[in-house]
Amino acid sequence: MSETGKGLRADKWLWYARFFKTRSLASKVCQAGKLRLSGQGVVKPHHKVRAGDVLTFPQACHIRVIRVVALAERRGPASEAQALYEDLKPPEAESRLPRGTPSATAKIALRDPGTGRPTKRERRDLDRLREPE
Repeated sequence: MSETGKGLRADKWLWYARFFKTRSLASKVCQAGKLRLSGQGVVKPHHKVRAGDVLTFPQACHIRVIRVVALAERRGPASEAQALYEDLKPPEAESRLPRGTPSATAKIALRDPGTGRPTKRERRDLDRLREPE
């Protein structure tokens, strides 16, 4: 852990804390303006994060609200990463969609397991179903 007076790039800290699998994904969230640092929007991934800052950002289907407790020197194991932050609003298990369930907005035709590939007629029916109206 490094000193609390120093700052660390927002994308690096998000990656070190294991919120994103790659640093480029963390950088894209910053550049898209989806990261808020203590209530202010951040559009540059090099914005400095310090201990005590509150970060708000989307992750999967949840909005994460995190307080930065410490800064890191490297991307360590998960136990080390969890010591870097305090989760102010942990994701609720009930709010998450079950795996394999399509969202309400997606137009996905469900097939029974083991029925094989769709026939040409079924594929055309699926294409008609997916066409924008």
